[in-house]
Amino acid sequence: MELRGRVALLLICHCVQMASAVDVPKLVLNNDREIPAIALGTFLGFGKEGVVKSVDKELRDVVMKAIDLGYRHFDTASVYGTEKEIGEAVQMKISDGAITRDDVFITTKLWNTHHKREQVMQALKESLENLGTNYVDLYLMHWPMGLNDDYSHSDVDYMETWRGMEDAVKLGLAKSIGLSNFNKEQVERVIKEGDIKPAVLQIEVHLQIVQAELVSYAQSQGVIVMGYSPFGSLVTRFGETKPGPKIDDPTLMKIAQKYGKTTPQVVLRWLVDRKIIPIPKTVNPKRLKENIELFDFHLDDDEIELINGFDQHVRYTLPSFWQNHTYYPFEKVDNPIADPFVNKM
Repeated sequence: MELRGRVALLLICHCVQMASAVDVPKLVLNNDREIPAIALGTFLGFGKEGVVKSVDKELRDVVMKAIDLGYRHFDTASVYGTEKEIGEAVQMKISDGAITRDDVFITTKLWNTHHKREQVMQALKESLENLGTNYVDLYLMHWPMGLNDDYSHSDVDYMETWRGMEDAVKLGLAKSIGLSNFNKEQVERVIKEGDIKPAVLQIEVHLQIVQAELVSYAQSQGVIVMGYSPFGSLVTRFGETKPGPKIDDPTLMKIAQKYGKTTPQVVLRWLVDRKIIPIPKTVNPKRLKENIELFDFHLDDDEIELINGFDQHVRYTLPSFWQNHTYYPFEKVDNPIADPFVNKM
């Protein structure tokens, strides 16, 4: 084949690949920066040996495939142990010419053992090194509770931690900052006492915990909500089946059939229509593709209210082992579980 013909063929292949990518809309943060309306979650779970790690660069390859499909927002955290492979995937795609760094939105999180103001910058610099970038687009305080190195409770006020987060913005190491797993009163305090308003609040949102009040409050303050564990009871969670509606739920199936979608796609669209950024996670190529194909339909108000009706105020992420901490954000339970992080990090 002549050189001209080979070049033409390469251009055709490139155009076909680009045409198959979803153009994800963006939301505007309260600092006028933009954030993609869906993020790929990269927490691989928690097993007997601690946080599950990626094997044979599986996560890196998933992120590269996700970029091909149109994903531009990747959610990680220092405690997930996935920052390096996300960084590798992004750098490889930049080297290929598929994207630039500005095309990608990276969210990572400060872990609880670095809540002193001077520790925040240290932790962020370690994340930046792992990610292979000189800034993150969004840095979240993972939990309001500070912990010492031995995982005993620290008395560091999360407002001190927030000052460290603000330092990161002032130094240009984080373009935006926000909160994760904070309750309404805690969010109110950060807004009232902080110099920089949180841009994002990341919380658990799915069919079993709609979070109407907290979502409404955050949005009324110009704070974008990101929702983790978006599939709720539709899927097994780390091998465990949870009570609640499943993929074949009649109500969800009826809506899905109307739009020619799957029930998981309907649930993700339910979040998008509530102006919540869903954070689905999967390493399955078919589901990876399905999870981003959300922006060619929308639910009507009656359908959103119908899905809201599944709410049971049930949390799947309930770290009751921390419930005696001064800044624990959730309801307490009678029989708290043992701390799975101790000696397993």
